[in-house]
Amino acid sequence: MLPVILSGGSGTRLWPLSRASYPKQFLPLLGGDSLFQSTLRRLSGVSGLEPPLVICNQEHRFLIAEQARSAGVQLRDIVLEPAARNTAPAIALAALI
Repeated sequence: MLPVILSGGSGTRLWPLSRASYPKQFLPLLGGDSLFQSTLRRLSGVSGLEPPLVICNQEHRFLIAEQARSAGVQLRDIVLEPAARNTAPAIALAALI
């Protein structure tokens, strides 16, 4: 099974902490890990999973890579969306991969 993490967002829902360049999923809101890192760590407890595929916008690719490395999680790949189009197109992209 291939886990897919959709990591989009404009950074407007938790303003002023969250910004377009650093949305809430990358903030350590519940302790030391960010919400993204907590998601990665939860996957490590499930047997039979391939490394996760992350879909995000180009601006967040380095945050994704750094936070995955910091969490000790190897990603299958980071897929960059050419434009923000909400959840359905991102899921369709993951299904094509």
